[in-house]
Amino acid sequence: MSTIVVVGAGVSGLTCALQLAKQGGNTITVVAKHMPGDYDAEYTSPFAGANVLPMALEYNRWEGETWPVLKKLAETVPEAGIHFQTSILYRRAKDEAAGGSLAGPLSEGLFVRNPWFKDLMPDYVDLPASELPEGMSSGSSFTSVCINTAIYLPWLVGQCRARGVVFKRAVLKHISDAASLSHITGRKPDIIINATGLLSCRLGGVMDKKVMPARGQVVVVRNEAAGNMVSTSGTDDGNDDELCYIMQRAAGGGTVLGGTYMKGNWDGVPDPNIATRIMKRAVEACPALTGGKGIEALDVIRHAVGLRPYREGGVRIEKEKIDGTWVVHNYGHGGWGYQGSWGCAFRVQELVDEIKSELKVGSKL
Repeated sequence: MSTIVVVGAGVSGLTCALQLAKQGGNTITVVAKHMPGDYDAEYTSPFAGANVLPMALEYNRWEGETWPVLKKLAETVPEAGIHFQTSILYRRAKDEAAGGSLAGPLSEGLFVRNPWFKDLMPDYVDLPASELPEGMSSGSSFTSVCINTAIYLPWLVGQCRARGVVFKRAVLKHISDAASLSHITGRKPDIIINATGLLSCRLGGVMDKKVMPARGQVVVVRNEAAGNMVSTSGTDDGNDDELCYIMQRAAGGGTVLGGTYMKGNWDGVPDPNIATRIMKRAVEACPALTGGKGIEALDVIRHAVGLRPYREGGVRIEKEKIDGTWVVHNYGHGGWGYQGSWGCAFRVQELVDEIKSELKVGSKL
């Protein structure tokens, strides 16, 4: 029996804890400053859309291995708070004319033509010119999912609890503080999972200077988007780090209008000017939201800001021994934490198994 402490209770930490609990043979404690039900800008997971829009330029196991799990949950586990929606991607004429990859501020591969994920996501088609809004030169659609994070995160907790995982509140100054936080009294953990997200840039023993916030501002409304998730490759009325996307959360979770991707910005307070631009773009891109009546007909639930855990160079998933204890890192997901959560958890499990084998061999020497 291996003793494991998972640090962090966002979607990455919870998914890792659940995967390791499902594996069996592990005694798991999740320790975190923030837990599902909390709202704090540095606790990103509750503020996510959240949906599946593949962002890698080429096949990526994190996204590729996560999609089948989320698809099955949407099909068979309604209590997880996931439902299918048609995703529509529009490429602006001015972006394609630039001859670039249509990267935009949020992704490198989402808006490219003939993407790798056309063979992953169901019903992928290129839209005919007759279905393109003014200013758009091309578009695509496919079946995806949208997640009600207010349901999904507690569902993950419930699945963990059903398998014996224990949750504890704690504020860590150093990753090695987790060595004394297992619920098995007096037992130092064999392995620590570092899923602290954005806080990995401030956590002693990690202090990853490549990690920074990517500020995301959204408006959540009661209006419905006619079953579609709409995203455009750029905006005409804002800065380069502003976006247009619309997604309707499952089970009455409201419709999320976005947004921004402001790297290095720690401001957790919604900007009213940005909010106005977000709403104007949304009703233009999806007139069904208000029946053509403009932003005055939007029924706002809340304005919100979440700080995505962006990491220069991409996600860090690797093992490292710190102060005599093995640590498996899983952080730096930027804006794709949910849609890569299971693939990353599978890799964490592989690293945990490697460590277990090393510890077993070491105990025999």
